[in-house]
Amino acid sequence: MGIMFDKFRDECGVFGIFGHPEAANLAYLGLYALQHRGQESAGIVASDGVQLRHRKAMGYVHEAFDADALAKLPGTMAIGHVRYSTAGESKLSNAQPIVIDSIHGQFAIGHNGNLVNAGEVRDALVREGAIFQTNSDTEVVVHLFARSRAGGIEAAIAEAISQVRGAFSFVMLTKDRVIGVRDPHGFRPLALGRLGDAWVICSETCALDLINASYVRDVEPGEVVIASAAGLKSIKPFAPAPLAQCVFEHVYFARPDSYVFGESVNEVRTDLGRRLARECPAEADVVVPIPDSGVCAAVGYADASGIPMRMGLIRNHYVGRTFIEPQQSIRHFGVRVKLNPVRSIIAGRRVVLVDDSIVRGTTSRKIVRMVRGAGAKEVHMRISCPPTISPCFYGVDTPRRSELIAATHTLEQIRKYLDADSLGYLSLEGLTAGVRGGRSRYCTSCYTGVYPVAFPRDEAAYLQLALKLNGEASTPERAPAIPQSELENDPVAS
Repeated sequence: MGIMFDKFRDECGVFGIFGHPEAANLAYLGLYALQHRGQESAGIVASDGVQLRHRKAMGYVHEAFDADALAKLPGTMAIGHVRYSTAGESKLSNAQPIVIDSIHGQFAIGHNGNLVNAGEVRDALVREGAIFQTNSDTEVVVHLFARSRAGGIEAAIAEAISQVRGAFSFVMLTKDRVIGVRDPHGFRPLALGRLGDAWVICSETCALDLINASYVRDVEPGEVVIASAAGLKSIKPFAPAPLAQCVFEHVYFARPDSYVFGESVNEVRTDLGRRLARECPAEADVVVPIPDSGVCAAVGYADASGIPMRMGLIRNHYVGRTFIEPQQSIRHFGVRVKLNPVRSIIAGRRVVLVDDSIVRGTTSRKIVRMVRGAGAKEVHMRISCPPTISPCFYGVDTPRRSELIAATHTLEQIRKYLDADSLGYLSLEGLTAGVRGGRSRYCTSCYTGVYPVAFPRDEAAYLQLALKLNGEASTPERAPAIPQSELENDPVAS
């Protein structure tokens, strides 16, 4: 297995631009900057003021588009989407943006998030005769828009989005305007920028940087922004709701060079590393980040602890999404093809390994044992977030609760499984103290099992997740995520 299989999957990235002669080309660049948010499919829809034209393909952005493809997307406005499926299968028909022709005219939409009531809305629409082309939750918004009897496109959009619940940052395109929408709880980020006279809407500010656009502000929770020839218009069709920004954006998802929810991701992660060092000190000789996810926190850990940081693990950046694995007898191949230890830094030293999270624990164990195999005297694992005990229903592809090692094992059991000399997680208090506004502004359901927006019980049953919706702690399942045999002695591969 590749190293990324033991992380939460990035959700999706969205990008929109209005009022630029090279709209499709800039959308391509914007999606390139947002590639980390989804590597499954990519799509761009452009409008020349008369007609919407689109292209979607599976794979990375550079695989989906070339110069010829972009030349077939003329116009001064465009939206784009990179996808990792959180609701709906991995296939081209589920790739976004979704494009339709309706009574309100042509319409395209790209979505970052997850609609928790999509199932029930879809069932109601099907009973009324709607025919769905995909099994993506986003398509329910398309149907609600197309069936709206409201006067005008903006009113139809407002009516459609008022009927869905959950996490959503949308970019939408009509023949003459680009629209951005953020859900009332503000789960997912959405930034607003300017490039000359053009308006830009995107998931993260790193996309603005790449096209040399300036950051103006975040689209506010519950806000709809509409860029048209008349300028930028803002409406707020939703009732006020408690903020529930995804704290995992700061922990892992967003790029360190982005500003998310008004804060520098790099500075937040570095500060979390400092807090981790104060909460979970270790007597050691060197701090080694697990690249790339643990680098910022390791910088902070080294700063606060006084222990020097060295890049003791080197990542191979040229590994594709798939690679041919040799026979099973060559153990640890999946991790070694992406990471390799620097023996001169590790051998004979007490090492603090820093990462941002542990999900299943399988990859973390392989890395710990790889570091031991490189001659480390001791290995101390430090994680810059609390133990992950619950899945996410708000646009993050997470394992079932039974597969989350911290949901079914004690700290000591996890330490033994990882083969680490010690293990320390940042506390929930430490995490929320490291973000602006603290816990009151953030969703921490993956660490607490308390969900700010309830989801249908039949959906929970469908996903076979052992969760409670009343805020009580979830009861550990009887079957452990890790076979007992793997918790016992397992020889380290040479």
